[in-house]
Amino acid sequence: MRKIIQIAGAYIGTIIGAGFASGQEVLQFFTNFGWLGFIGTIAATILFIFLGMNITQIGSRLQTESHKDVVHYICGKYIGRVVDFIITFFLFGVATIMFAGAGSTFEQQFGIASQIGSLIMVLLTVFTCFVNVNRVMTIIGSITPFLLMLVMIISAYALFTADANFSQLSLVAQEGSPAAPHWLLGAVLYVSYNITCGVAMLAVMGGTTKNAKQAGWGGVLGGLGLGLMLILINVGMFTRIEDVATLDIPMLYLANEISPIIGVLMTIILLGMIYNTAVGMIYSFTSRIVKRESKHFKWAVLAISLTSFVSSFFGFTNLVGILYPITGYLGLVLIAAVIIAWVRNRKTPYTQVEKKSAL
Repeated sequence: MRKIIQIAGAYIGTIIGAGFASGQEVLQFFTNFGWLGFIGTIAATILFIFLGMNITQIGSRLQTESHKDVVHYICGKYIGRVVDFIITFFLFGVATIMFAGAGSTFEQQFGIASQIGSLIMVLLTVFTCFVNVNRVMTIIGSITPFLLMLVMIISAYALFTADANFSQLSLVAQEGSPAAPHWLLGAVLYVSYNITCGVAMLAVMGGTTKNAKQAGWGGVLGGLGLGLMLILINVGMFTRIEDVATLDIPMLYLANEISPIIGVLMTIILLGMIYNTAVGMIYSFTSRIVKRESKHFKWAVLAISLTSFVSSFFGFTNLVGILYPITGYLGLVLIAAVIIAWVRNRKTPYTQVEKKSAL
């Protein structure tokens, strides 16, 4: 049970970064569709559960240390190379968004220049990436329950302090600019880019246990947790859409409205989640191009992190609105491949799957 919770916590912690926990992603992919966005959150929850379960199980059976093995297994040799390149490229892109999100958080809450806030996050990420993957998983999973509790408080507050009725709120929400032309496509793209960027850490997490069922339950529990937070954050965004529609970090605004103390707590936890995802992305990206046991690994982590820091100057909201939808469309290939692999493996005895995975 301990390993299941560890995998679930790390799954949630890896996915929930600057955009998710801040409310910015939810605003663009769900809330701006009005009441249909709530149906979208349910669809996204189901996909998070299904994909998390399957990717962690494959990682367990392959005992992988890199997403490359998992991608080649589910996509085949040639398509796998393309998907591998896409994932590797966007690991770097998401790390960049994390650093930009850290800068926006420091600026909105404390008035610190965004570049300084981003640099602080870069230094913390570099330091953490010097430790092994099990310690990274422990760090990533530890802060998740605190975020869930705070999100519940903020969402309940937003719900009970809303002035407009449901129909009025839906009309206001639809005046925004959604990241996709249709609510269902928005939900699928949301999961797609998150899984595309999270598959590397999911595969590695699955590889830390030889018990595929245990790994799968970790994916299921993590998917449920992600879905619950997604629904709660959407409630907060929707019920206070008139106040938060133009903000970089809308959840932080609501937290400060409740109490300055809640605002500070939300800032700490939000920065913790940004940190978690940044660690996962930089660690996975570097592991893909440099072997972890190599003497050059630490230097590679430092060089990649600094390059990502410079790239973050483009701006948090802009990066979320441009990079994530592109990643989502490209990630549809990965989702299709996971579904095909699931159908194929349902027809194959478990022992045969393990034999094939060991090749």
